[in-house]
Amino acid sequence: MRLRAALSAAFLAAGAALAVAAPASAVANGNDVAPGEYPFAAKLSMPVIPRADGTTYSSGCSGSLIAPQWIITAGHCFHDVNRKPVSGPVPYGTSVLLGATTDEPGKGERRQVTEVQQAGTNDVALAKLDQPVTDITPLTVSPAAPATGQQVTLAGWGSLTEVSPKPSNKLQQGAMQVVGSDATTVSVVGIAPKKDTSACSYDSGAPYFVAEGNTGRLVSVESTGPNCPHSTPETTARVDILANWIATHTA
Repeated sequence: MRLRAALSAAFLAAGAALAVAAPASAVANGNDVAPGEYPFAAKLSMPVIPRADGTTYSSGCSGSLIAPQWIITAGHCFHDVNRKPVSGPVPYGTSVLLGATTDEPGKGERRQVTEVQQAGTNDVALAKLDQPVTDITPLTVSPAAPATGQQVTLAGWGSLTEVSPKPSNKLQQGAMQVVGSDATTVSVVGIAPKKDTSACSYDSGAPYFVAEGNTGRLVSVESTGPNCPHSTPETTARVDILANWIATHTA
């Protein structure tokens, strides 16, 4: 699930109820992540999400490990039946896959989300896991504001296309560049492997990070953008402005 571009950054920053549209996909026109790389990248699966009319649907998001028992992702990934982001006990069953580049039995570490905390200032949430993950080094939260021209890596489990989108079974990556920022968001565009490498459905919450071995520094998380693939700016949520809030919850 991913917010559509029509929702402005000002609307997000105001902490208003977020209207969520159709899910966003994995990294379009990206590359497969090699086995063993980016073990902190998380795939979130929500098989039974309730609607206000009593029906249900399935969806998913991406995210990253930032503490042994905490995942960071997009705030709009967790909401009530009216699509309003919620904090507290997880509103529907959510499983998490870490430490794998393919989603198949016997691969990676699997956990369940028990609790959600919404940042409120932008489209970011923390999801607590039922058990700590002790064999994967979490991403660190960048303390500095992103700089225009900075290059970052996107790693997500989203769809490869907006045509009948579905979460990917392979972790995908792309090289991106910061082209601007404001008080709560960062705008990025694709630079490799193609100019229209971009986030897609189910990439919501995916990390944009500066890689450092098998870990790195988290700069922002995926929030919203045009249908993929596209070469225009994608809106992502800054994490440096949340460093103290994140540390308080994950300590």
